[in-house]
Amino acid sequence: MLTIGELASYAGVTVRAIRHYHAKGLLPEPERDHSGYRRYGADAVVELIRIRTLAGAGVPLARVRELLRAGEEEFAAAVAEIDQRLRAEIRERQRHRARIARLAAGDSLALPPEVVEFLDRLRALGVDERIVQVERDGWIPLAAHAPERVPEWLARKREQLADPRCIGFYRTLGRALDRADDDPRLDGLADELAAYLTEMAEERGEDYIDDAKIEPPLVRVMDTLAFDTMPSARRLIELLRQRGWTGWTKVGRVGGGAAGP
Repeated sequence: MLTIGELASYAGVTVRAIRHYHAKGLLPEPERDHSGYRRYGADAVVELIRIRTLAGAGVPLARVRELLRAGEEEFAAAVAEIDQRLRAEIRERQRHRARIARLAAGDSLALPPEVVEFLDRLRALGVDERIVQVERDGWIPLAAHAPERVPEWLARKREQLADPRCIGFYRTLGRALDRADDDPRLDGLADELAAYLTEMAEERGEDYIDDAKIEPPLVRVMDTLAFDTMPSARRLIELLRQRGWTGWTKVGRVGGGAAGP
């Protein structure tokens, strides 16, 4: 026979928990012996372990009481139901763990893996980190607003990156961001950027310059994010406009309907 302290030790609970289970009617409370102690048998250990296991699985104590009194089939069905719920909770916790782990990964927290891969590709090609950050900031609302179109947009981006002239465009853009608004070298860089856009339009058609078909409200959001990150880009857009091109997120000919800065 076991004292309450010994029972608690064997079952892996506290004495307080046993008394709580007594009060809730889950575990029968034995009579005191001639010495004034309550003594528990081996069956109390088994019952207490069942209570502890069910309660630990998140089963409300009222339901625990019902299950302890249930027949074999009902108890087995309840255990299967609990197991199914726990599996679902485990999967959800694993998803939470993955999200928490991505907090340290920066881009991957808010972006699909394939977009993160694209951003890493830009970095590997030597694109200025400010440009990469603007790309990232633009992809976040795009992926949130129209996730089903991400593969389409990425395919277009990858096609562009296959052209060395596009990589040169990115690098020229990065150099332009280091120039003051009154730096005469900015005009030369604007000439290079405009020449690339004109060349692509003549070779591939006007639609090739901007065929993403992003909705105007989203264009404005992405433009705002870009200019908040790179205020100097506004002067560059002004110079490009003088050369017949306008827009940042949605680039197009002046007067052709492209969104302005």
